[in-house]
Amino acid sequence: MADIAKYAPIGVGGGNLISDFKSHFSLFRTKRTVSIAYGFVFVFIVVTIFLAFSPSPNSSSPWFTNIFAASSTDEDDVRSQHPAIKPSNLNKESPVEVLKPSNSSVLPQKPSVNRTADNGMPPKSFSESNKGSSDVKNQTQIEDLHDKVEVSKQNEIRNKDSDAEVGVLKQNQTQNNKVEVLKTNQSTTGDTNSPVPVNSSPNSASGAQKVLKNGDKGNTEQGLNKNLTSSLMKKHDDLIKSLTNCDFFDGNWVKDGSYPLYKPGSCSLIDEQFNCFLNGRPDNDYHRMKWKPKGCTLPRLNGSHMLEMLRGKRLVFVGDSLNRNMWESLICILRNSVKDQSKVYEQQGRHHFRTEASYSFIFEDYKCTVEFFVTPFLVQEWEATDRKGMKKETLRLDIIERSANHYKNADIIVFNTGHWWTHEKTSKGEDYYQEGSHVYKELNVLEAFRKALTTWGRWIDANVNPRKTLVFFRGYSASHFSGGQWNSGGQCDHETKPIKNDTYLTPYPPKMTVLENVLKGMKNRVTYLNVTRMTDYRKDGHPSIYRKQNYSEEERRSPLSFQDCSHWCLPGVPDAWNEILYAELLVNQKKRRKGY
Repeated sequence: MADIAKYAPIGVGGGNLISDFKSHFSLFRTKRTVSIAYGFVFVFIVVTIFLAFSPSPNSSSPWFTNIFAASSTDEDDVRSQHPAIKPSNLNKESPVEVLKPSNSSVLPQKPSVNRTADNGMPPKSFSESNKGSSDVKNQTQIEDLHDKVEVSKQNEIRNKDSDAEVGVLKQNQTQNNKVEVLKTNQSTTGDTNSPVPVNSSPNSASGAQKVLKNGDKGNTEQGLNKNLTSSLMKKHDDLIKSLTNCDFFDGNWVKDGSYPLYKPGSCSLIDEQFNCFLNGRPDNDYHRMKWKPKGCTLPRLNGSHMLEMLRGKRLVFVGDSLNRNMWESLICILRNSVKDQSKVYEQQGRHHFRTEASYSFIFEDYKCTVEFFVTPFLVQEWEATDRKGMKKETLRLDIIERSANHYKNADIIVFNTGHWWTHEKTSKGEDYYQEGSHVYKELNVLEAFRKALTTWGRWIDANVNPRKTLVFFRGYSASHFSGGQWNSGGQCDHETKPIKNDTYLTPYPPKMTVLENVLKGMKNRVTYLNVTRMTDYRKDGHPSIYRKQNYSEEERRSPLSFQDCSHWCLPGVPDAWNEILYAELLVNQKKRRKGY
């Protein structure tokens, strides 16, 4: 059986062998097919993912390029760029979070190929299908921010109305520099009215970020400006409070390198007799002195701010040549603060101020005038006829001077008189003083002075409106003639330093005591500028022999006999009078605003 089986024909059992072989072959064919299929699918997926994430407008296969563009949404694009962002959080971001400014520079970026915008969205040059609801939302936020920036700018403009209040404190250079730096920074941040920065897409959230950043910066600067303004206003109020309770005339002269208020020789409006610098005076300490009250610090006279205070007003000086000294000083200080000095001129085009009865300087940009009326006595100089029919000069103690009606409606008036009452005729008082038709054969000069000032005071009470007009009276300015008087060889040319020891000061003039009593009896308020003591220290401040450049033959023979020791060099002492006037105006401005 075994042999039979061993040698049995193949055909009998061959069916099983063939069947087994076919079975093995079929299994092999199935595995290869599956392997090929899997390989094809893997390659397909890899290529598809590559094309999907790296589309190219120049692709030779547009189908692959656009295969996802038709079905993908804005959320898909965001997730493709930022897989960490979950869909549930995309629409929950607040505008502040979306537009939160970065720490990067706001300078425009150079465009680069295939770079995403700051908010992770594709640039606008990609398919228009990328415009979605998020762009509309961002544009709305940009418009809202634009409105806020507009409101911020309007508020800033309104804040500028307080500039005049803090003008007096502009002399504080540290505070000034801070404000100027802020203004400079604002000008360099660009136009905040434009919601889209240069080189950025109008629909780009980075543009909105920059707008918000600029808006925040503007708001920050506005806040700093407000804080500085508030601080300056507080300092201004503290300054006014300190000035209100201060005796301006009890103090000392101190040397200050920041003075004078205008460069010597720079003001062509100064009369020759006051222009010591151009007349050759060699020393210069006389114009580097500042008056320092014991109870406060006088603010430096800010010409621009004072002109703002005088805008649309008339400031008038009335009196003798010492008030002309003060008037010329103020003209030079104010003119020096004006950029276009061609818009500052005397009404009649005059350049010399010693021959006419009145002068008026116009400050065109401020629509104000600073004027001077010449009247050495404040009452009328007159002529009377004696029994022989001869006319003689008299002084009418009962009639106000002739030009009074021309300045009675001015906004500020500064009066003075005094020096002419020391001359021989007025001192003797013989056949000179007149009331009505009566000429006094002899009248004491102090009594005549009292009568004249009483006439002046009554005229002020009857003609000047205290609600409109501020009235000042500047007191007697000390002279320093040594060895004689102005017409008898008095000298002061050797004086180069102020008096330091109070024991060398002269007694208070009796005429000023008379003035104080008259002022107390008036109905209208008159501010007394009591400069007598402060000027008595300054024996060094007079022109002396430097009162002119060209002397007459007689003056050249004995120049020391013709000295001016009553008027003052400019720049010099009268500048301090004007600083006190400026301080008085600041105090009065505050009082008027408070209603008293």
